[in-house]
Amino acid sequence: MAKPAPNSGNGGRTELYTWTQTLQDVTVVVPVPQGNTSKTIVCIVEQKRLKIKVQFPEEKVLVDDELFATVYAEESFWQLDSKESVVTIYLDKVNKMEWWPKVTQSEPEIDTSKIEPENSKLSDLDPETRSMVEKMMFDQRQKASGLPTSDELKKKELLAKFMEQHPEMDFSQAKFS
Repeated sequence: MAKPAPNSGNGGRTELYTWTQTLQDVTVVVPVPQGNTSKTIVCIVEQKRLKIKVQFPEEKVLVDDELFATVYAEESFWQLDSKESVVTIYLDKVNKMEWWPKVTQSEPEIDTSKIEPENSKLSDLDPETRSMVEKMMFDQRQKASGLPTSDELKKKELLAKFMEQHPEMDFSQAKFS
């Protein structure tokens, strides 16, 4: 059976909750029985585990499962919206370069190849990734204009330096591609 496509928030829906994600975090929205308060809800976020338990009208574990991937537990948090009767859990991903196919190990996966990534700004990227993206953009513009790429320019510069340092060599018959 084919995996379902992600929802508009790049996440999915299970019998117990809906979830969305960015590359940085996962948001899980769990409906809880009306009448629960923050004192009657237990929500435990660990590096590799999520547990949600309600105590009203009866004690019931809603989720107790290993997470798909590691999160920063100390940066993750939850809140209760008593008007909507939902608990929203924010999970801060450790690996900010991967899309999760599911939140917990026991749930079905979504098709991550159909995820629509949010537009990001170059300023959002770490310096190493940013320089790589800028180089790729420069090379793409150069190729589109029929001009040499950054690697080709670098080779040309190195060759010119070598020729300058070795005037005794005859390059008149050399063929450069």
